[in-house]
Amino acid sequence: MTRKTNFGAGPATLPAEVLQQLSAAMLSYGHTGLPLPELEHRGAPFAAILEECNALLRELCDIDNDYEVLWLHGGGRQQFCMVPQNFLTPHTTAAYIDSGYWAREAMQYAAYYGQSVTVASSADTAYDRLPEWPATLPLNTAYLHLTTNNTIYGTQWHTLPAATAPLVADMSSDILSRHHNYRQYALFYAAAQKNLGLPGVAVAVIHCDMLARANRNVPPLLSYAAQAREKSVVNTANVMGVYASLLMLRWTKERGIDAIEAENAQKAELLYNHLASSKLFQTRVAVAAHRSLMNVCFSATDTRHEKALLQLCEEHNMTGIKGHRSTGGFRVSLYNAVRLPDVQRLVTLMQQYEDSVQE
Repeated sequence: MTRKTNFGAGPATLPAEVLQQLSAAMLSYGHTGLPLPELEHRGAPFAAILEECNALLRELCDIDNDYEVLWLHGGGRQQFCMVPQNFLTPHTTAAYIDSGYWAREAMQYAAYYGQSVTVASSADTAYDRLPEWPATLPLNTAYLHLTTNNTIYGTQWHTLPAATAPLVADMSSDILSRHHNYRQYALFYAAAQKNLGLPGVAVAVIHCDMLARANRNVPPLLSYAAQAREKSVVNTANVMGVYASLLMLRWTKERGIDAIEAENAQKAELLYNHLASSKLFQTRVAVAAHRSLMNVCFSATDTRHEKALLQLCEEHNMTGIKGHRSTGGFRVSLYNAVRLPDVQRLVTLMQQYEDSVQE
């Protein structure tokens, strides 16, 4: 069967070579004589996997040993819990920038653990742009949280002003997609199902100064400090998920951030340019400088074209472009493993559809 081109927002497409290496490891990993899922999570082979993951991520993000790299369970939502559990106290406030669905949900999770406030939001314009950066923060702000890329609405922070509180970022959908100043964050985290591998794993990267502030009265599984002490193996680790992340990190390093950033810009420009000239489809994001290079969200001028284009894409082995259930329309995700020829084929198909409708 021909492999479909997956433009889905997550689980996202993986490079063929990564899938082949993962498949081989499922039968036999290295010289262990064991398949990957049977590796002991506290054994030397998995310790070596973690060590290489950490070294590669530090290299690719240009951070040093002042940051702890933790491989955790639960994807992004567990990080929504862990951040306030570890850093929000009865005497502090967590500040959140509301730029869309996931940013808002992160704040809602924080409210279970203490005082959290929205300090900027673009909800009043249906998230068709990024909010204004907050001029001030509440007194005793424990941290300022933002989502760097918004998969559902198609906006992305390309640059960030200086923050007056420790900056915490959910980078699930744009980590390692471009050159970026990761050192501006006290903590950044990412669910692995976009540019890093398989669902079920998250990476959290935390500066040692921030880690020193963490609440110690947290169960070990949910404690960043305990996870750091135990080198990410407080409990049985997701060995396969972490190994898939290692393969993606190797693949990312081999391609290079320069090449990845350049191709990501080309892919997005190609699709946005087509939407700008289209009479049938239009982007959802009103401010061009706020448009995401990872998730291009758009709608049809007439809803009759939605079903027709979705069906046409499926007929041509393209899938995953249906918009989120909360917004409808379309969403084309352009993560690192989606290549420029994939986007060229999609744009050609969209143009052919438009030509057929207008004839």
